[in-house]
Amino acid sequence: MNLGPMEIVIIAIVIFALFGYKKLPDATRAVGRSLRIFKGEMKGMKDEDVATKAEAQTVRAPLETPQPQTPVVTPPAESTKQPHTPPSTTA
Repeated sequence: MNLGPMEIVIIAIVIFALFGYKKLPDATRAVGRSLRIFKGEMKGMKDEDVATKAEAQTVRAPLETPQPQTPVVTPPAESTKQPHTPPSTTA
């Protein structure tokens, strides 16, 4: 857009005539908020698009069905304790 100084002045006069000096700060504040929301939504859409492309490029391994595991049975441990012998007394 090639806007010269004359066109900018005309646009400013039209905006001032539409909103007036009392409502102009509120109108500009509303436009600013709308632009921030729009910018945030566009960034969110861009991030979502990048994530979707990255997920599509990821190579996934085929799913494997788990094999049923058979329980391992261990024999009971033998007692390794020695029988209790009283200490000998020599006098």
